[in-house]
Amino acid sequence: MKAVIFTGPSLSKEEAKLIFENATYLPPIKRGDAEKALERGAKIIGIIDGVFHQDVAISPREIFEVLKKGVIVVGGSSMGALRAAELDEFGMIGVGKIYEMYKSGEIESDDEVALIFNPLTLEPLSEPLINIRLTFKRILENKLIDKKTIDSLFDIAKELYFPKRNYNTILEIAVKRNIIDEITANKVYSIIQKNKIDQKRLDAIEVVKTVKRIYCLKINL
Repeated sequence: MKAVIFTGPSLSKEEAKLIFENATYLPPIKRGDAEKALERGAKIIGIIDGVFHQDVAISPREIFEVLKKGVIVVGGSSMGALRAAELDEFGMIGVGKIYEMYKSGEIESDDEVALIFNPLTLEPLSEPLINIRLTFKRILENKLIDKKTIDSLFDIAKELYFPKRNYNTILEIAVKRNIIDEITANKVYSIIQKNKIDQKRLDAIEVVKTVKRIYCLKINL
């Protein structure tokens, strides 16, 4: 029983191996990778990260064809969440909050999970919109910043092209537009750092745990 998990900026393979050491970890999935994994004997495929603009993204059709051949496919966090929301009715297993948000229609665009990452280390170099969305939601629910300011900051985040999206840039633009002053920006930054949510990482962990559970169940049959 071979398990393959495609991950990268959402969860490093080193961290993932601490959860499930028996999987083969590969970089973000792109067009053709699912079929290659099948050819190399994969019976369970976990999809966390995938390429969006750096290369050709994996299509729903490719995953559908792999599912038809009996491979178990689990997705969540990033590209995995997007494709699981499209293909769960055909047997793909979706996990995590981001998958649920796509499935319910609360979010729709792939821009929510898109980010830029170092091609060598796979470390994230920008902040995905979904993390910003949920961080601001927590801050608002805890009444740490007023709604008008949060709404203005989130509008800026949505305007930014995803490679340039990060908290520092959002606050710099807010200061330039006189939404907040520099002293307030420093306070807001501190609040963000203390309340920051990395939902993509949390959901990526759920993908690895789910693949592990399925693997252990199948291996013991």
